[in-house]
Amino acid sequence: MTLTADRGADWSGESFERRRASTQPRRSWASRQPFERRRTPLNADPSLRALAWRSVGPRYAVATAGLDAFVATGVGAALLAPHYSLALAAALAAGGAAVFVASVALGQGYRRELLGDGPREFQSVLRSSVALAILLMVLGFLLGVDVPRELVLVGVPALAGLACLARHLHRRRLHGIRRDGSAMMSTILVGDEGSARRVIADLARAAHHGYRVDGVCLPDLSAGVAIDGVPVVGGTADVVQVVADRAAEVVIVTGSTLSGDALRRLSWALGRAGAHMVVAPDIVEVSGPRLTVRPTAGLSLLEVEVDSPRRRLVAKSVIDMTLATLGLLAVLPVLLGAALAIRLTSAGPAFFRQTRVGVDGAPFTIWKLRTMYVDADARRDALLAQSEGNGVLFKMRRDPRVTTVGRVLRKYSLDELPQLWNVVRGDMSLVGPRPPLESEVRQYEDEVHRRLRVKPGLTGLWQVSGRSDLDWDESVRLDLRYVDNWSVAMDLMILWKTGRAVLGGSGAY
Repeated sequence: MTLTADRGADWSGESFERRRASTQPRRSWASRQPFERRRTPLNADPSLRALAWRSVGPRYAVATAGLDAFVATGVGAALLAPHYSLALAAALAAGGAAVFVASVALGQGYRRELLGDGPREFQSVLRSSVALAILLMVLGFLLGVDVPRELVLVGVPALAGLACLARHLHRRRLHGIRRDGSAMMSTILVGDEGSARRVIADLARAAHHGYRVDGVCLPDLSAGVAIDGVPVVGGTADVVQVVADRAAEVVIVTGSTLSGDALRRLSWALGRAGAHMVVAPDIVEVSGPRLTVRPTAGLSLLEVEVDSPRRRLVAKSVIDMTLATLGLLAVLPVLLGAALAIRLTSAGPAFFRQTRVGVDGAPFTIWKLRTMYVDADARRDALLAQSEGNGVLFKMRRDPRVTTVGRVLRKYSLDELPQLWNVVRGDMSLVGPRPPLESEVRQYEDEVHRRLRVKPGLTGLWQVSGRSDLDWDESVRLDLRYVDNWSVAMDLMILWKTGRAVLGGSGAY
């Protein structure tokens, strides 16, 4: 690797890319040709190009549109068949499906950048379903078209649910492919060594997002040949040439190495190289609804929401109260059966209550089905040396204090069902951080107290990310991420994933 540098460069000049160490011939990012076009094994190999998201993404989008059309046609035909001839019902259903797919497309529901990751593709389906319902009502009530009522009352909700389910299954298949290394976006990191390490670690934990870090460009080439297994492929000034040589799809800029005019010029150059630019701000674990870009005076100001708006809090409370009440009524037979099994197999009460710490440190009484023998607390001190909780939490995979019935209840989280009563009372939420013991709170480090800013939850990010298999630091990181970024959409997604985690029984002991 040959290192060249302009030692006499003027740091106040306009061409940032000319001021740093590089391994390639220098070209201005603002020029008409900011990189040299040349064939390399990475940008010329057709087998590699076929595995990239740039090639897979369009096919995935077409398949997604086909799924939407299939679901819409099937739902429409099933509901229209009793009212029209089979041929006419099929034709009308196909026309409705075309309208639905066009509406989703207008809502950017098939954009390659939005597919396979995040909630926005599901939101486009829901918005299009609402638009379709409005269109049917307009046709029926204003234009006098004979629109069956069940098409609006049953068909549209069924279409929304089935289309989202089909996309979810389609996405799971994509995530499986990505875990095997295909359908990934070749990504180059630009930034200082510390920031690059953080981004590499974060993206490695979530391969399903589709970012595969193939190289790092550093301002200081003396850092070494690799960072956490990712090769250093050049200096900051080399990034555009590296993108061209490697056929990279994304450049992530992190840290404070590039800013202002340099970022603007880099975006121009990457546009010519056919890559996207993503800026990872130094503020960590803050995303979603808390971040808003506000254009002001030619600047792009990143506004960070410091507190949850009242409308979102009200929506969360309404959802909690409604679902918890319905859920409590639905699981009442299960609770009674489990309580009877507990009383018949071990001495002591069927229910267990304990003081936990709630929102802003307020104590409350939590209710659970008893899964341990009545002398469990007295035996805890003798077992502390065998704890597998890795930190504040006390956990044992084969805890001798747990009863035979208790193991079954814990495996499928049935012992947590009485906490629906705590949700109805307002002590807890359906989704939130784990409700801690008072003894655990006394051991909290400074930032961990942030977990107490919201109501504790019956389920949360840590439950759907491994439950007791997670160590203490990872549990805290997930809880803080939830507290900082929660939204109604996130809550609904966690509730959806909780069902899968509970049925699988992984991480529960």
